[in-house]
Amino acid sequence: MMHTRQPSMHLLLGALCLVLSFVAQAQQQPGRAAIASAHPAASVAGEETLAQGGNAFDAAVAISAALAVVEPYGSGLGGGGFFLLREAGETPAFRFIDARERAPLAADADLYRRDGKVQRELSLNGALAAAIPGLPAALVHLAERYGRLPLADSLAPAIRLARDGFTVDRVYRERATWRLAALRDDAESARLFLTDGEVPAERTLLRQPELAATLQRLAEAGHAGFYAGAMAKTLVEGVRAAGGIWQLDDLRQYQVVEREPLRVSLNEQRELISAPPPSAGGLAIAQSLLMLQELPWREAAPVQRTHYVVEALRRAYRDRGLLGDPDFVRNPTAQLLTPEHLHSLTRSIDPERATPSDQLEAAPGIHEGDHTTHFSVLDAQGNAVAATLSINLPFGAAFTVPGTGVLLNDEMDDFAADVEGANAYGLVGSHANAIAAGKRPLSSMSPTFIDSPEAFTSFGTPGGSRIPSMVLLSILAYLDEQPIEQWPAVARYHHQFRPDVIEHEPDTFSVEQRQALEARGYTLKALERTYGNQQVLRWNKRDNQVEAASDPRGIGTAVVTP
Repeated sequence: MMHTRQPSMHLLLGALCLVLSFVAQAQQQPGRAAIASAHPAASVAGEETLAQGGNAFDAAVAISAALAVVEPYGSGLGGGGFFLLREAGETPAFRFIDARERAPLAADADLYRRDGKVQRELSLNGALAAAIPGLPAALVHLAERYGRLPLADSLAPAIRLARDGFTVDRVYRERATWRLAALRDDAESARLFLTDGEVPAERTLLRQPELAATLQRLAEAGHAGFYAGAMAKTLVEGVRAAGGIWQLDDLRQYQVVEREPLRVSLNEQRELISAPPPSAGGLAIAQSLLMLQELPWREAAPVQRTHYVVEALRRAYRDRGLLGDPDFVRNPTAQLLTPEHLHSLTRSIDPERATPSDQLEAAPGIHEGDHTTHFSVLDAQGNAVAATLSINLPFGAAFTVPGTGVLLNDEMDDFAADVEGANAYGLVGSHANAIAAGKRPLSSMSPTFIDSPEAFTSFGTPGGSRIPSMVLLSILAYLDEQPIEQWPAVARYHHQFRPDVIEHEPDTFSVEQRQALEARGYTLKALERTYGNQQVLRWNKRDNQVEAASDPRGIGTAVVTP
């Protein structure tokens, strides 16, 4: 009689553990991809790259490059940005790529001072306003270090968009109108971005063959295709001919920097992962959330909730002026996040009355342009990128280097050009953010994740100094368990310590709410238009659902794909 051998209990348990391990691993992968970006063409570029087998990092290259073509008012190869990364795995890794622009090596604290006074116009328009771009280096770094596809494959959609053209939309026309005089002042920018010196009509086809050639050069030669050789020489000669101070060494020395992201536990489950210095935004968001945790904001009526949020922002924005480029100054980030410091800030909040900013010991502040761009992307394996990119003001310095298609930034205006005085926005100067050779200016750009066993979420928006308050309000909508479509749509208000005023979108508050806030001692300023362009996504790990949403104020798209 033949006997069959039964598997041992040890083997059965081992097999069961292996199966459970595979199940757990599968549950930690969303199985679907999501993209939320500020322009439909950029979302399509990301989808195309994922469909070719790329991961979220390849898609981030494709989206960034496409935005550089179709949103010359928001970002570009002549600018820079921050990339927050999630690398999927049994224990996910979070990384932060600092591709912020650097001051030219010939820059100093008196670069924009003439006859003893700072001439701010010099840091806004023209070649002297341009810092050394970081975006091309970031695209190469992402592709080589984290991507699956060759750089050329990920850049292909952007090259096609630049060569074949894209149609002008209402957002392009609005931004070009704001910067029309500056664009007219530069012959190359006027040729590329205007029609006979005027803002192009809607649906005009705008082609950028020189930019296509520059992207192609980057695709073929990588970092050296932009920062060395003939391209570097053309850039430097073009900048210097127009009154700038770039040198070949500026480009030769430029490298992105990988920094430890700012990581803050919000409770036993949730962790905030955001931008560290030279961003001041991550700290402002973290401090505000931790202060609000000590306050009954969730159950508060609308006016009371606004009061708590504004007072938290007031104190967080006061602290942010202490920060600067970590390669040049010591940032007291850890001290500013200690429970003792945060308890002290929270205890100073009067639950019924506004705290005049003049009653708080002043810390210096910053000003920056508010026209950047943001996108979020998640792939089926759980890799993710949140990126905020900028050239500062719309169309940057409004100066394009002839023959390259590269529209340069005016990020030098993000430095404190006058550390003893105040800028046009009433924010006092910061020694930590003074101009220095090779230094990166402070920024509010705040790509942000919140991760927990329950869900992974991504937030980010353009908006200059208003970025942290916008991200905070979206995070509060998430914590309030509102539908994801509400996170970027939430009505916006903002306080940045100085000036001591609540700025808000036209329809944020009712007449009764305005009166109630004014009775508490607030000054309110209704803006003439909405602002920001938030792009968000969520992966619900419990039921493996993936969602994305794009700000209804913009023309962006959010897509979820198999």
